[in-house]
Amino acid sequence: MEPRSPVTAPSLPRRPGADALASIGHPAPAVEPADASPHAFPDGGLWRTEIPSVEGPEALAAVLKESSRLHVPVHRVSQGSGVWMLTDAEITDMVESCAERDIELCLFTGPRGTWDIGAGTRTDSGGAGLRARGHDALAGCVEDALRAASLGVRCLLVADEGVLWTLHRLREAGELPADTTFKLSALTGPVNPASYAVYEHLGADSLNVPSDLTLDHLTEIRRVSRAPMDMYVEAPDDLGGYIRMYEVAELIRRGAPLYLKFGLSRSPGIYPYGAQLRDTALATARERVRRGRLVLDLLARHGADGGMSPLGARLPGELRRFPAPAPAPAPVPEGD
Repeated sequence: MEPRSPVTAPSLPRRPGADALASIGHPAPAVEPADASPHAFPDGGLWRTEIPSVEGPEALAAVLKESSRLHVPVHRVSQGSGVWMLTDAEITDMVESCAERDIELCLFTGPRGTWDIGAGTRTDSGGAGLRARGHDALAGCVEDALRAASLGVRCLLVADEGVLWTLHRLREAGELPADTTFKLSALTGPVNPASYAVYEHLGADSLNVPSDLTLDHLTEIRRVSRAPMDMYVEAPDDLGGYIRMYEVAELIRRGAPLYLKFGLSRSPGIYPYGAQLRDTALATARERVRRGRLVLDLLARHGADGGMSPLGARLPGELRRFPAPAPAPAPVPEGD
């Protein structure tokens, strides 16, 4: 079990409405200590914060201003449209702005099946979803990763297991910086302990899980993997629109180490982002920070706000990986 100092560990939280309900004969179910996650971030923290869907420098500026105004600590901001939708100057601007505040910046790697020419993703079954279709899409994701890393980005969002494994191998080979981390997309998120462990072995450093997983599901995952988990406290509508604010203390207890993601339901999609969506992107960026303030206030009221990682913490600690195969030998030209 990872040590939890020097972070102040949370005391047993007050459960919502517990005293009032007990007074009229409805006591809360007993807490089962064995359900708690035995894991933590390497700094000892149990949870960190993330503001998703921060699509460019202007949206980032809005998030930073609002987080200062509302005193919302931010460990990570993430973007969903992709590296390829940003200019070098925009990426550099975001890298520098995040560095000034010691916030991790996570950008999505490029081509995805939902934007490709294949029709399968538009069927009721969803086809291949966000996966990168063919060699060229894989190569585009690699190009995005190399470009972003060269501009100082050290966290990349990935939606395809082949892309993930490829980028991990490039990291192992020194083609990407050793401190680059890979975050698995919410639209690829594993739904059982075995798949969660597989993605960890493929190179994931934090993994989005669907926001409709039960508390027992989180406990099951934590029995097989300590890889950090990302979870929308409030999910966008295309991920179900779930709002789980009153469960946050228990989500932390079961799912640590956990990134609390402050999403937004009842809001139009903004991927891929462009200036035509500016007003929506800025308004939703500010509101995501406000949602974060609501969650932090709730944790404080219930005495469950201890255990947050120090601001600036970003690395996941030692994780388990599949052994990378040796590169295949170059083909020998015929006639030699």
